[in-house]
Amino acid sequence: MFRLKFFDHLILIIGSVLMIGPVAIAFLTSTHEAVEIHRFGLMASWGGNFTDTYSKVLFHEGGFTGQITGLRMLWNSMLLGIGFAVGKIVLSMLAAYAIVYFRFKAGTFFFWMIFTTLLLPLEVRIVPSYEVVQKMGMLNSFSGMIVPLLASATGTFYFRQFFKSVPDELLEAARIDGAGPFKFFIDILVPTSKTMIAAIFIIMFVYGWNQYLWPMITTNDEAYFTLVRGIKQILLVWVGSQIPDYNEAFALAILAMLPPVLVVVIFQSWFVKGLTESDK
Repeated sequence: MFRLKFFDHLILIIGSVLMIGPVAIAFLTSTHEAVEIHRFGLMASWGGNFTDTYSKVLFHEGGFTGQITGLRMLWNSMLLGIGFAVGKIVLSMLAAYAIVYFRFKAGTFFFWMIFTTLLLPLEVRIVPSYEVVQKMGMLNSFSGMIVPLLASATGTFYFRQFFKSVPDELLEAARIDGAGPFKFFIDILVPTSKTMIAAIFIIMFVYGWNQYLWPMITTNDEAYFTLVRGIKQILLVWVGSQIPDYNEAFALAILAMLPPVLVVVIFQSWFVKGLTESDK
C-alpha cells in the first residue's frame, strides 16, 4: 500500500515538474539581460532586471505607431476574454432554455443543427464571416472581434444537458407560484446553474483570450491589438541591430499566461462541480 502511494505521488510530482518547469525557466530567463540570454541560453537562476524588463514591457510605448503598450494589449485581451465568456454563456443558456422547456416540435432538429456547427471551425467559415463584419462596419472594433463568434454549440450542449437534469417539480412549483417563463429562468435556473456557468466561463474565457487569427483579420489598428497578437509585433519592433530582446519576449509570454491561470485557479472547484455534478 505504501509503495503504491509512493509511486502515485512520484508520478504526480514528475508531471507537475514537467508542466511547471518550462514556465519557471521562462520566468527566470525574463529577469536576465538580452545579451546574457543570447550568450548562455535559458537561465535557471534569478537575474537582476525583473523590474526594468516588466516595466518596459507593460508601460513602454512601442509598436509601429509608437503608442501601444503591453498594458493596453493586456486590457484588450481581458475585454476579449470576458466578452467571449459572458456573451457565449448568455446565448447558450437562452438557446438551451428554449430547446428544453418550450418543447416545440423542431426543438431537437434545431439542437442538432447547432451541434453540427462543431464540425465547422472558424477557419472554414472565416471568409463569409469577415464579409458580414465588413459590410456591417464592425472592423477595428471590439464588437467585430466578439459578436460574430458568440454562438457556441459547446455551451448550448452543456446547458441543455444540465437543464434536462433539473427536476420537473421545480417547474411545477414555479407555475403554482405564478412565475412566468422569464421569472423561472432568472430566479430558478440561473442560480441553479452557478457551477455550470463557472465551468463554461473558464472554457470560453481561455478560448477568447487565446484568439489570434480572428482579431488579426478584423483589426489593423494597434489600439485593438491583443496581447497574444502583440507579442510578435512588439518583438519585431524592439529587435536590436544584432541581438533580439529575448528577455522582453519571455516577459510577454509570462504575462499572456497569467490571467487564464488565475481564472482556472480561482474557479477550479466550481469547474469540477459543473462538469461532474449530477444531483440538483
